[in-house]
Amino acid sequence: MKKPLHDMRQHIIDVARTLMTHKGYTAVGLTEILAAAGVPKGSFYHYFRSKDEFGQALLDEYFQEYIGRVDSLMAAKGTGAERLLGYLRYWAETQAFDHSDQKCLVVKLGAEVCDLSEDMRAVLEKGTELIIQRITRGVELGIADGSIVLKIEAPMLAETLYQMWLGASLLVKVKRTSQPFEAALEMSQRLLS
Repeated sequence: MKKPLHDMRQHIIDVARTLMTHKGYTAVGLTEILAAAGVPKGSFYHYFRSKDEFGQALLDEYFQEYIGRVDSLMAAKGTGAERLLGYLRYWAETQAFDHSDQKCLVVKLGAEVCDLSEDMRAVLEKGTELIIQRITRGVELGIADGSIVLKIEAPMLAETLYQMWLGASLLVKVKRTSQPFEAALEMSQRLLS
């Protein structure tokens, strides 16, 4: 029985995400994606007008899923500081070495696709802004419950934390050690206490 259009489209995105998480965007061609997905080459254009549109759909899907996970972590019990630190610990756990299916596509594809496609860059910008908004709300919750005392504005701290963790994610890849996450977590605890 043939898969419905939406299911096949999702299947292609899921297969490609795994491939691109390991190899990157430009290193994975349409032929490889479609072979891995078991979809005839000519069928790709029934689901996406171009590889660029496909890349946008891949990133949109990633952010929808990731924002859902962030929202769940931020809804956990505890103070604002505890929730934020829980999210950052989750980041360190999933972005280390053993969770390749949950790797951050911002880290993996960000620099690469921003130079290739303005549309994909815009999806990345929008998605990262949504993450920073969640972190900002966590900081504001911590300020309200007294678990975070700040001398800077919550949005600035949120963006600084996000930038620090993106940098740590890159250094984990470069150094092949989790030490950058350990340093980022220690600094985050200092900033949030």
